[in-house]
Formats: sequence, structure tokens, C-alpha cells
Amino acid sequence: MNNEVSPVNNTIVSALQNNQVIAYPTEAVFGLGCDPDSEQAVMALLSLKQRPIEKGLILIADNYEQLKPYIDDDMLTQTQRERMFASWPGPVTWVIPAKASTPKWLTGKFSSLAVRVTDHSLVKALCLAYGKPIVSTSANLSGLPPCRTVDEVEGQFQNNIPILNGVVGGRLNPSEIRDALTGELYRQG
Repeated sequence: MNNEVSPVNNTIVSALQNNQVIAYPTEAVFGLGCDPDSEQAVMALLSLKQRPIEKGLILIADNYEQLKPYIDDDMLTQTQRERMFASWPGPVTWVIPAKASTPKWLTGKFSSLAVRVTDHSLVKALCLAYGKPIVSTSANLSGLPPCRTVDEVEGQFQNNIPILNGVVGGRLNPSEIRDALTGELYRQG
């Protein structure tokens, strides 16, 4: 499969620019995403997902530099950064103190933000084309299993959201989630 940025991706980038929620393949399941800086888009995603804002969200990016506007990198020691970088790109999400300017619609009730540098080539290309990270939460309606194919996304969401056509990676479980300051495991991957 060709994972280069294609006209389909340009349609997806345009959807992100227009505050739309999109679906896209990740390492294990399809994700729902949107522009993290658009309160309108994030609220639409939360409504679609039936997810409370207090839970906070994950940002997925092509590289660490894309995440720096949202996280307080100065709170991390070199050792903590090295531990994090050793797992990236890959399916490990790290919870890092958020900058004071990071919107509450991303952090929820927390003063931190969950972030990941993906190794899924299609999502890397999307984040590069868009020029910043995107929100990442599993593509499923409340109470239903996460979607693993385009057909499942279309079935659950009734063709109401743009889909980045592609296949999920070979992982069976969602990303592992760890605290960047302590290394504590929040969710097994």
C-alpha cells in the first residue's frame, strides 16, 4: 500500500482545517481526530464519541517538535526525555505536564497531556501535511468495540465523517500509557 500523502489526504487535511472530525488508522485501531486548537472541532469529537471532557485527550504527532506547543518540556529531565524517546516512534503514549496555555478541552481535569509520536506511516504523513499533531481517541461509539477497518468506521458512524483510507498496524491492544515524570504505567499496551 502506498502511504504517501495523496489527494485523499489533502481532502482529510482540508477537513481538519474546516473543524471537522476525521477517522484514521493507527497502530491498533482506527482513531477519531481533529484539530487540537479548535474548540469547535474537539467539542464535536467529544459529542460524537459521547466522551466527557474531564477525561482529557491524546495528541498524536509525527515528531516531538509538533508536541512542544502543548507540553511543558522544561519539566522533564534529560533522563525522562531519553526514556520517552527510546519508545518513539511507537505505540507508547506519555503523560507530560501541559503548558498553562494548553486548552482545557484537551487536558480535561488534568494539568498534563497525553501525547504520542506515531510510527504509523500514513498518520505521520497526515501530521506532516497538516503541520501539527491531531487529537487521537479510538473510533467507536460509546459501548461499541473500536473500529479496525474502514467498513466498521462507516458502519458505526453512518458515513458521517471523512475517513483516511488505510489499514491499521498489526497491534492488538491500544497504546500503552505511562507517566513521563515517574514512568508509572497507567494502561498496559
